[in-house]
Amino acid sequence: MTTKMNILGIYMDCLTYEEMYPIFDVWLADKQSRSHSMALVNVHACVSALNDSLLRRIYNTADIAGIDGTPFLHWARLFYRKEADRFYAPDLMLEIASRAKDKGYTFFLYGGYPGAGDRMEAYLEERFEGVKIVGKYSPPFRPLTDEEDQRVCEIINAAKPDFVWVGLGAPKQEIWIHEHREKIRGSVIIGAGATFDFFSGKIKQAPKWVRDSGFEWLYRLTQDFRRLWKRYTVSNIIFLGAFALQLLGLLKFDHKVGDTRNAKLRP
Repeated sequence: MTTKMNILGIYMDCLTYEEMYPIFDVWLADKQSRSHSMALVNVHACVSALNDSLLRRIYNTADIAGIDGTPFLHWARLFYRKEADRFYAPDLMLEIASRAKDKGYTFFLYGGYPGAGDRMEAYLEERFEGVKIVGKYSPPFRPLTDEEDQRVCEIINAAKPDFVWVGLGAPKQEIWIHEHREKIRGSVIIGAGATFDFFSGKIKQAPKWVRDSGFEWLYRLTQDFRRLWKRYTVSNIIFLGAFALQLLGLLKFDHKVGDTRNAKLRP
């Protein structure tokens, strides 16, 4: 069992990168089993799940719910586990890619605009020797038919990737992962968010010192104010108010959905 942190009813795992790899090794040893999901939880995710029971259940039934967001990381290290790491999708992809040569990891890239997968592949191969992209698929901007969805699953299963990175945007990607965890075999499926845009060169990523400071949201807001202002202003205000009420005991989030989902998280 891992140490869990309850923020607005989402149970996050206070893990380190080094503890993550043995878990992956156990999961990936059985390529016939159902896939495992890794959710990355930040402020926007917590706020979105406040009034969305399906989304809250998706986060709380993920096989790992990683801490995404510098404020959450500081809180976890201060009150739960000082060794915890931040599971931020772009950094997580780079971290896992850095082990690809030694561990033989393979990637499938699902999402992004047409051509994004090719640019991401070139970006990763240039940075890390041994990275192997076994498949890419950029879905249309509409719901897939049942036949199309089945074909996508067949393509991914035929490629037998170790990691399926899903870049559809939140919460669409989390819903997709939840619906496909049983359909895709023997992989670790991770929502990659804006990683597809960053690594394909479509959007400029904030400098590392900005990301580490916890103000990447402000940097991204200046880059795309019209699309992101509501997410990064209204959501932050709602979160601060709800979290204050949780700390004061005026809002209760004590359901135990997250207590059993990771009973065999550790190998």
